[in-house]
Amino acid sequence: MLDKQYIIKLLQLSGEKRTKLLQRSKEIKEETVGKKVYFRGLVEFSNICSKDCLYCGIRKSNTNVVRYQATDEEILDACRFAWKNNFASVVLQSGEISSLAFIKRVDGLLKKIKQLSNNELGITLSCGEQSKDTYKRWFESGAHRFLLRIESSNRDLYYKIHPENDKHSFKKRIEALGFLKETGYQVGTGVMVGLPFQTYADLANDLLFFKQLDIDMCGMGPYIEHEDTPLYQYQNQLKTKQERFDLTLNMIAVLRLMMPDINIAAATALQAIDPAGREKALSVGANIIMPNLTPCDYRKEYQLYEDKPCLDEDAELCRNCLEARIELAGSEIGYGEWGDSKHFYKRKS
Repeated sequence: MLDKQYIIKLLQLSGEKRTKLLQRSKEIKEETVGKKVYFRGLVEFSNICSKDCLYCGIRKSNTNVVRYQATDEEILDACRFAWKNNFASVVLQSGEISSLAFIKRVDGLLKKIKQLSNNELGITLSCGEQSKDTYKRWFESGAHRFLLRIESSNRDLYYKIHPENDKHSFKKRIEALGFLKETGYQVGTGVMVGLPFQTYADLANDLLFFKQLDIDMCGMGPYIEHEDTPLYQYQNQLKTKQERFDLTLNMIAVLRLMMPDINIAAATALQAIDPAGREKALSVGANIIMPNLTPCDYRKEYQLYEDKPCLDEDAELCRNCLEARIELAGSEIGYGEWGDSKHFYKRKS
């Protein structure tokens, strides 16, 4: 078990020592989860959100966003594409809504996705905080993974990037992660790297939080500012985008050392800084990638941050592009495989 001070040192590495860290992380990944990269076809089906997170481009108070809800048929078409192209898994992602109509709609979509794919498509949800009953309902209808990012495990920092009120409760966020675990999901969380006010100690504590929570999967990306958010006023206090990018790769590498058998996603935000960002994450420890299957007409309205890549690539183009990139990164695609977290099965047994 790495202690906090040692983790801080690892996160600050540069030059030759950093190269050794990234190489060791790659070796551990290949020894434990192999060279395969697993696809999760991403469908951002709605940008309507009840939350007002201070960093997010689709926050409720941003009136510059055109709100949308993809139709059921558009969502199912995207899932059908994933199934026919052997992606094996999809991610349904949306803003955070907990109305009865929303809960019922997601429930119906899960059942239809399972039906159209002969139960062959794996389904990850990323639909925010919900009640334990809702998580259970969705689990029983076919979802088996859930990503709920904590964004920061430091309560004080959490309230610097979220309003401090009942709608944005740190305690409820932690509680929801517990509900997911109790329900039986493969549980994923993650943080933004390079936030205003964030320290190396915060990031080390985030990694220790993942270990303590015993997560099955993780999605971490660099914080990228968005001009239509309150946090944008602190843009001059940020590390450079390259520094945030490098630090994110260090976070992935150290997490792979700490939790060798979990699934780690190569976040799309990395590609917003470096055109080869996702491949670089794959080459140092990540093993999950999410081709964007959201209908192109909606993509520009699901911008949590600025400079989001792949806004105009259709699903076919996105797939072909990723295939080539993954091959260049020295990995192979686990077509037709769910690529479930090995850690999850070890934890369950």
